[in-house]
Order: sequence, then C-alpha cells, then structure tokens
Amino acid sequence: MQIYMVGGAVRDRLLGLAVQDHDWVVVGATPEEMVAQGFVPVGKDFPVFLHPESHEEYALARTERKSGRGYKGFNVFTSPDVTLEQDLARRDLTINAIAACADWVPAAGQKGLDLDPALIDPFHGQRDLRAKVLRHVTDAFREDPVRILRLARFAARFHDFSVAPETLALMQDMVADGEADHLVPERVWQELARGLMETHPARMFEVLRACGALRVVLPELDRLWGVPQRAEYHPEVDTGVHVMMVLQMAARLGAGLPVRWACLMHDLGKGTTPVDELPRHIAHEIRSAKLLKTVGERLRVPTECTELADVVAREHGNIHRSGDLNAAATVRLLERCDAFRKPARFADALLACECDARGRLGMEDDAYPQRPRLLAALAAAQSVETATVAAEAQARGARGEAIGKAVAQARAQAVAAWMATDAERTLPSKT
Repeated sequence: MQIYMVGGAVRDRLLGLAVQDHDWVVVGATPEEMVAQGFVPVGKDFPVFLHPESHEEYALARTERKSGRGYKGFNVFTSPDVTLEQDLARRDLTINAIAACADWVPAAGQKGLDLDPALIDPFHGQRDLRAKVLRHVTDAFREDPVRILRLARFAARFHDFSVAPETLALMQDMVADGEADHLVPERVWQELARGLMETHPARMFEVLRACGALRVVLPELDRLWGVPQRAEYHPEVDTGVHVMMVLQMAARLGAGLPVRWACLMHDLGKGTTPVDELPRHIAHEIRSAKLLKTVGERLRVPTECTELADVVAREHGNIHRSGDLNAAATVRLLERCDAFRKPARFADALLACECDARGRLGMEDDAYPQRPRLLAALAAAQSVETATVAAEAQARGARGEAIGKAVAQARAQAVAAWMATDAERTLPSKT
C-alpha cells in the first residue's frame, strides 16, 4: 500500500498558498485492507475512506470509463493493480494531476516554481504552473461536463492563468456536442457559487462565454452582452460588461455570496428590452425580478440569494434616486424593501446597489452616499415605538389599515426630523 498526496494540496503548496484540504490517493490496497486499518468507508460511487484520526478522505486509485451522458455517466474501476499514473490520468487539469509522497514539502528556498524531482508529474503540471496555463490532462476531460464549470472556476481563482487553446477548443466541442445540456442544477449552482466567491469572479463568466457554455447554463445572463445602455449613465455602454464590473466591485468590497448573486442578476431584464426602445430600458426592473426567479427555480438557488436579488432588481433604481425622496417616500421605500423586518438583508441590498453604481467605467472610486443615508433613515424610523403609536391610534378608534397608516406617519415624522438635523450638519459653515 502506497499513499500519495494529490490535487489541490500539492498545487497550492507549489504556489505558496495556504492548503485548506488534503486529498490522498491509495495505491495497491483493497477496501477490506483499508477497513482493517481503521479507515471508515464513506464513498457511494467509488471507495473513499475517512482516516481514523485526521478524518481526511483517502480514495483508492481508480480508473473511469464513460457509460452515458452527464457527470454520472461513468463506470468506476478500482483494484490494487491500478497505478498512480492511471489515477492521475483521469483528473481534470494538469495542475491538479501532480502527486507527492505523504511527507513531501516544497524544498526550502524554492522559488519560481522550479521543477521538483520529488514529485510524480507525468502530465507536466509543474510546467503549466510556471507558464500559468489551465490545460486538460487527457481527452477524457470531455466525458464530464462539470469540468467545464470547474475550469471556469479555477480561472476565477487564478485569474492570471490562460486557458490552453486546445483545451478551449475541446470545451467548445463539448458544448456543441450537447454535453453541457446534461449538467444537473445542483452541480451548476455548486460551481457557480464557489466561483462567485473567488477574487476575480468575472473571469469565470468570461471563460464560460468563450466556450459557449454560458448560453446553456445561464442564457438570461449570456444575452446581456451586446445590449447597449445610455452612455451618460453607463460610459461602458454594454450591459454584459457593466454586470461584470458590478460583480468585480462586489468582490473588491468583500461582499458575501447573496450580494454577489444579486449583482449578477440585477439587470437581467435589459436582455429582453424591445429593440426599438434601446438604449433605454423601461420597466427592466420588473422583468429582471421575474427572470431571476426563473433562474433561481431552475438552478435551485438558496432562498436568501434569490430574495435579496429580488429586492435589488426591483428597487435599485429607486435606491439610487433616494436622495431626492422626502421622508414619507423614504419610508415607503423602506417598507417595500422589508427593511423593518429584515434590516440585515436591507444592508446587503444597499451594498449591492453601491456595487451597481460604482461598477461603471470611470466611476469605480465614486462615493455612494445613498447607502449610509438610507441606513441612517432606517435607524431613525426604527426609533419609533410602534406599539405605542398603534395603541394610541386604537384609542382614537382606528382599526386595521388605519393603524398601519398611523405607524407609517410616525416613522415619516421621525425620518423628517432626522433629515432636518442631517441637513443642518451638512450645511457649509458661515464665515
């Protein structure tokens, strides 16, 4: 029995990155031998075991043979006779097909990704790490459409890596052959969610567009490229370019997944604007909200992501213009955003709107006063003792809707008082 460290753990150590998880492959063993040594079997489709102490995953060396469409269309074969090189050959990218002995660490002082002779690297993954290239290991890459998404996700993580021309051509062939049509929603969302949280998430969508997969997994997003917007508001003009700039701003500001998803979804309706209305996009907010719900249902997107995206899609224009609203209109905006019941989600919506405002050519470093202003307005409105207001309204004979109007009026008065005080603070001092 020989045990090797493989995959991301080796790759990230070579790159000088922190290793989050270790992947281990075991050559020359049977499932019975693993159990006899205390390993706990957990794999459904092929033998994977948890180490009795570290609880890390150890997989028996295996080979795969295509048996049908999609990522589940494989027959898996394990045997003590399967070699390490055969196991590495079934992996996706050369940079993930490097193996090392269990106790391997990069040589002290190693710089410039010098080739390490201690590594087992039959597919020249170290060479591609040095050249910053994402390259498939063998033609078996085409057998699993999830690998298209994985490669795009790695492009978002290693944004300065290029995709090898032959790999891009292979991905294009896979899309043309209909392999991407068999991606299941859970895997699509899993890979998209992970890619969205990388440092350069826009790169993932650049790669998916280049191979044609984006029009399969997210056609609502794919159609935004080439759709013009009014240049006075969007100097970048192209809607697809704008959405990518918004997404990158979300990454720059360290936003969480729901905010990044909302940024990606907020302008979907512009892809359905009638040609004779361009470059204006009348009522695109409502169309965006309908489309993103369809996307959420299809990809089984978590509810918190879809609900935040809905608020941002419907209200981002009103939030941008909120500086012109009076107190009563501001309270109505807060109510539509459900800010009183879900203030944390409202704060996320404001962050997404800031990303939208700054995700425009030449506006990346602009201030976005709407965000602190609306948070302060919400705090002022929340200071109202709604139970007291409701009780007083009931004492005057108010019922049902009239009580709600009394509460809204009291909140508007509190916001108006805050606005007056805030205006005094921001007035220029007299000299």
